[in-house]
Amino acid sequence: MTEVAAAEQAEAGAAADAPLLAVENLRVSFGSTEVVKGISFTTRSGRCLGIVGESGSGKSVTARSLVGLAGAGATIQAGQMDLAGVDLTRQSQRSWRAIRGRQIGFILQDAMVSLDQLRRVGDEVAEPLKIHGWGTKAARARKAIDLLASVGVPEPEMRARQRPYELSGGLRQRALIASAIALDPKLLVADEPTTALDVTIQAQVLDLLAESKDRGTSIILISHDLSVVARLADDVLVMRDGEVVEYGQAHQVLHQPRHEYTQALLDAIPSEHTRGTQLVRPAAASGETVAHRARAPIDYSRPVLEARQITKVFRGPDKVDRTVVHDVSFELLAGETLGIVGESGSGKTTSARIALALLPPTCGEVLLDGLPWSTLPPAQRRPLRKRIGVIYQDPLSSFDPRWSTGRIITDALRTGPRPPSSKTEALARAVRLLEQVGLTERHLPAAPLRLSGGQRQRVAIARALAPEPEMIVCDEPVSALDVSIQAQVLDLLTDLQDELGVSYLFISHDLGVIHHMSDRILVMKDGRVVESGTADEVFEHPRNPYTQRLLTALPRLAQA
Repeated sequence: MTEVAAAEQAEAGAAADAPLLAVENLRVSFGSTEVVKGISFTTRSGRCLGIVGESGSGKSVTARSLVGLAGAGATIQAGQMDLAGVDLTRQSQRSWRAIRGRQIGFILQDAMVSLDQLRRVGDEVAEPLKIHGWGTKAARARKAIDLLASVGVPEPEMRARQRPYELSGGLRQRALIASAIALDPKLLVADEPTTALDVTIQAQVLDLLAESKDRGTSIILISHDLSVVARLADDVLVMRDGEVVEYGQAHQVLHQPRHEYTQALLDAIPSEHTRGTQLVRPAAASGETVAHRARAPIDYSRPVLEARQITKVFRGPDKVDRTVVHDVSFELLAGETLGIVGESGSGKTTSARIALALLPPTCGEVLLDGLPWSTLPPAQRRPLRKRIGVIYQDPLSSFDPRWSTGRIITDALRTGPRPPSSKTEALARAVRLLEQVGLTERHLPAAPLRLSGGQRQRVAIARALAPEPEMIVCDEPVSALDVSIQAQVLDLLTDLQDELGVSYLFISHDLGVIHHMSDRILVMKDGRVVESGTADEVFEHPRNPYTQRLLTALPRLAQA
């Protein structure tokens, strides 16, 4: 080989190994508030960088800065923000429109918001092609169908004619990915693309991203879930309060973390290994073996709630009857947590609403303490409602936004067996409830909008406890929370069960949460119970192929 050829080969090799994206000392401010504080990282073709952090860490602002969408009033400064030789700090809005879609694809968490609900899915997928002048209208329509097929959307020709609201969450997210990869961009920025998805759909979306990576695409995956990042990332950057606290190869960060904050995030992930232990540990105890908790005894002779062969049929707008819950039976014992797990559309939430007597069953019945419950007339059922509390996924939507925290809780106290006799007593008991869930008297005047997500969920728990219920239905109570806040809420629910002996009907699509919390588990699919047993039986020796498939799809740190 001649010296010239050798030099050209060395230059080509160096270019191939050069970072596709290089970011140095990135700072983002809104007014006088700096939210990203001088972070640096690189990405290469065919590799994935996972950026991990909780709400307020600056990870999503970082992602939006990379595509020119940091928002009105944002000031972006960087020593370097270079994409394949293009300086991203010097782009006008017009030039950003030329970069987005063709050079950088952007995938958001909420496809329902990101997709225009009034346009056909095919038109939404083809939008980047139209913006960048790719092909004719007919060619773009054919390309959109091919893209939908490539991301695993069944019947893509039909789906392309539908509106986004007619698709499931998983199909909408796939459509969003199809749109992001339409022009085969060099870089994909995926901001929490799987957070709201069931475990099997989440696995499918991650597989799609992995296929893009295998084709040479560089991916930045933004998430607060380290186990999701472990499935795809080659490198991991951990952010806290706008700063990088740890950055390195994925295996090192996830299995030998150097920073105590990274270790705390790892400790807070609920799984089969955390059952019976406290998720949030004192700083000194991080990484050490934690003693198992002493559980309050379960009263196996006393079911507080029994569902007997409940069935629910809904008639759709097309006048077709659809059975969404079919012949489901279960019992919840005093002091027990019964977990119900299943994907969207499995019937788990409908079953819970029937248990709460918010929906009448088409067939079957529900008993409360051995007595009729679902069949009672509303007037007779109303005085008994205080015996069942409920915690929803999004407490904000269940609060009156005009009410203070104090009013929310004191109003719930009045529905209990011991209504307060005066305003003074009501406030004193509200303070005791707030303290019981880790809040204080200073939170009484606060409006829900001024509380953090974790604080709002604690208020929701305090409200559920106020009438002194025997059982609480927890419907996806932690799915919208960061991992450390989720851990705090799960610890709180466990402590309250030990202290008060309350029973939980715990509904979730998160198998790690279900295994951590539950004594027994029901697995639902297509409105039916396909498997039941103790938590260890179901997770360690699943009998049904559907349960086995759910467990296989569960992201684990061991896959890093």
